[in-house]
Amino acid sequence: MKMIPDTIENIYFLGIGGIGMSALARYFKVKGFRVAGYDRTLSPLTQKMQSEEGFRINYRDEEEEIGTEFRCPETTLVVYTPAIPADSRQLNFFKNRGFALHKRAEVLGMISRQGKAICVAGTHGKTTVSTMTAFLLHHSAIGCNAFLGGISANFGTNLLLNPESPYIVIEADEFDRSFLHLTPALAVITSMDEDHLDIYQNKANLTEAFEEFAGKVVEGGLLFLKKGLSLVKSAVTGYYGVETEADCYADCLRVENGCYAFDYHGRGVVIENLVCGIPGRLNVENATAAITLALEAGVSPEEIRRALPEFRGVVRRFNVHVNDGKRIYIDDYAHHPREIEATLRSIREIWPERSLTVVFQPHLYTRTRDFYPGFAKSLSLADEVILLDIYPARELPLPGIDSELIRERLTVSGRILSKEALMEYISCDFRQGILVTMGAGDIDRLVHSIKTQLLIGK
Repeated sequence: MKMIPDTIENIYFLGIGGIGMSALARYFKVKGFRVAGYDRTLSPLTQKMQSEEGFRINYRDEEEEIGTEFRCPETTLVVYTPAIPADSRQLNFFKNRGFALHKRAEVLGMISRQGKAICVAGTHGKTTVSTMTAFLLHHSAIGCNAFLGGISANFGTNLLLNPESPYIVIEADEFDRSFLHLTPALAVITSMDEDHLDIYQNKANLTEAFEEFAGKVVEGGLLFLKKGLSLVKSAVTGYYGVETEADCYADCLRVENGCYAFDYHGRGVVIENLVCGIPGRLNVENATAAITLALEAGVSPEEIRRALPEFRGVVRRFNVHVNDGKRIYIDDYAHHPREIEATLRSIREIWPERSLTVVFQPHLYTRTRDFYPGFAKSLSLADEVILLDIYPARELPLPGIDSELIRERLTVSGRILSKEALMEYISCDFRQGILVTMGAGDIDRLVHSIKTQLLIGK
């Protein structure tokens, strides 16, 4: 590849366990580079990369953990994520010795210019839309490469490679303005709600970044927005939505076996009687965006009709783990008030008569500080709310910011439990209804145990 000097044989990833970083690591390993890296904690993803894919990963931020092959600046390139702290010992080892260092976003941007990039941006919805778009292209004569922000339930990975296809589907991440490194040929913006205010400070700055992203679309490229969004500096090809007047839209919605069927109307095409393979009205909206991108890339209506019902979603996006008649257990990645609201409204629409208990782990002190009233309002769509302590990720605690801020503003029953107390509650007290776990922290580590407990207690 032209973007990597011929002398480079090794690529070392700082934060290799991140969903975006792991896709890049897998990509370069397939391309024949020697790949290794560091991450703060062992996870199911890094465990799989080590045991099944042969990656060398270490978990101590110490210089001596770096393998000898990766200590030569002439033959090693270093890729790092913004989540790596500035005082990281491994990061500073490479900085102080003249290694070539690139942010993950820079490398992904380079790759986006190697073909025709289909980029999906938005403060929420982008992972499902990009994964669904990749799935539709993969199951067509067009094919695609893909760098996804989640693990596809169909493929079991976040990376797809097809050397015969010019298309590269990329989840365009707004965190740290990463998506401004991309060069889209086709693009969708799903949402522009306030988020990452530790980076942007306010909604105006966030919107300006999305304006800049839209301006990155190549000359002759196409840009689609969800109906209701607006950009003032960029040409928009069209808008998409559900049961609304738009350039591309879904209508005639009906629920069949827990999933939606609908008709799609696009630019010069109508596809009737489509079936969405994953539940929830929000996924009809996601499918409308994905179908629009797939059609513009050359996928046929009949290929879309065949593939869409087979799409099984993304790990941790509205995943139904238990449905035994009495109890339903769903796990979801939602960590923003709007995402929580969309998921809970979908659940209420599918199972309107069931009692609904939500377990939510707030993600980041800054996000909790900025959105605790919104969290309380959206979580109050449930009948009962159980809060875990805030997951700090890259942040240090902020005085006065904790889960109690959310709990005291709930309009339904709410309490704060430890993880151990939560498991005891599920074992002894949860008898029927719907249980949902939500959050972007480490709450996913509990999913297997919760599922096992519910199945044992049938």
